[in-house]
Amino acid sequence: MSAPLSGSGSVSASGSGSASGSASEQAPAAGRADRLADRARALAVARSTRPGAAGLPDSPPSPHWRPREQTLRLLTVATAAAVAALVTGHAWLLGPAAFPAVLLALAAPGADRPTRLSAESTARPRRCFEGEPVTVHVTVEHDGRIGPPEPTVSLGPGLALDALSVTPTGVDLVLRTDSWGRRHLGVVDLDVPDARGLTHRTVRTDLGTVDVFPVPDAAQLTPIPVRLPERIGEHTTAHEGTGVEVVGVRPHVPGERQRRIHWPSTTRRDAVQINQFAAERAVDAVVLLDTLADYHDTATGRRSLDETLRAATGLTRAYLRRHDRIGLVAVGGHLRHLTASTGDRQFYRMVECVLEVRQDRPRRGPLPPLPLAALPGHALVYAFTPLADQRILDVLGRIRERGNPLVVVEIPAGEPTARPDDEIDALALRLWRAEREAMRATLRGRGIPVVVHTPGEALDLALGPLLRRRIVGAGR
Repeated sequence: MSAPLSGSGSVSASGSGSASGSASEQAPAAGRADRLADRARALAVARSTRPGAAGLPDSPPSPHWRPREQTLRLLTVATAAAVAALVTGHAWLLGPAAFPAVLLALAAPGADRPTRLSAESTARPRRCFEGEPVTVHVTVEHDGRIGPPEPTVSLGPGLALDALSVTPTGVDLVLRTDSWGRRHLGVVDLDVPDARGLTHRTVRTDLGTVDVFPVPDAAQLTPIPVRLPERIGEHTTAHEGTGVEVVGVRPHVPGERQRRIHWPSTTRRDAVQINQFAAERAVDAVVLLDTLADYHDTATGRRSLDETLRAATGLTRAYLRRHDRIGLVAVGGHLRHLTASTGDRQFYRMVECVLEVRQDRPRRGPLPPLPLAALPGHALVYAFTPLADQRILDVLGRIRERGNPLVVVEIPAGEPTARPDDEIDALALRLWRAEREAMRATLRGRGIPVVVHTPGEALDLALGPLLRRRIVGAGR
């Protein structure tokens, strides 16, 4: 009885040892296979992507079928062997010439080669935020038999190719963009071989455009001006109204609702006392974007236009969450404006209104006047500007003359680099700093508050000091 037990025990022990050994051997093999697969995918992506400096191709591909490289090699071998046989007179040299000739004859394209060949692409989604992937599916449409296509991807500016996979009928791409704007995805040239692999033809498809929205900065504070429109909202005012915040008590007036009675005061004073509530009103706000130029900060790699739009969209979302109305004015190459409205759709309308400001040519000379519809009466105006162009002071002065309360949010554009041993560079840097400080002093002298928003920080840190007092507009 003991022998069978010991024997069975030894068998089970040896079996478990072999299983653990095979598992330990399979784990490095699986990891090695995954690394090889990732490297193969990376090589496929790098091989299929045309360098960004080359740009998009200008000339269209040839619409005719052409011989492939292996076909040309076989023809070269057959022709060289046949010429050598004729020159030397040795008949045995016709053997090397006959073998590739037979292969070409057997693999010659027949009636199954397509006569109609085209490619179509679909991109999803057509609207996304910065950093989100865009999936593109390219399908080859044909009326015959083809082999797997070989893609060459030419991406538009500001795009990167994350993944590429080839299917028997097309190509799947995963693209990514890290910069907002209306982006052209690029084009894809598909090198489509016939079923026997002797000839090939190139078809091109345009991937279209996508709207890439900026990621809004974190913002929750919504400063309010002194005068508000007579429209119910969520901002508490100093006037008595029908809100929910109690600001005091007063004697009862016939006709008042009994639910507003303040019973502790009524008991102490032996007379009916009524709660006083602060009125709650909505705010009309307008975001003014300075798009006169796009400045690049060499120290951080940030661009002033990117940070301007991210900060403006963060403030827009904060006001829309409180059911306020907000509009847009973009001053730059083209004057763009959007009337104030509320709701989530207003956010996307405002972003779509400025997606093409990167392509605008800089405007020379004085700027056009702002339309009256863009600035409602007593609307609070937030001007996001790097304070680098003197013409923006004229625009802000016109807004101040209309009586609108105004707040300037400065987006630092980064200081220019100066060589430490160059006196001229040091003097130019001092003049640059003095000019910017003079612009700030001019605005503050007109009673316009100027706050500085540091890129990468929450916008609430810049807007926090504005909550200590109400923002007052200029008198007309």
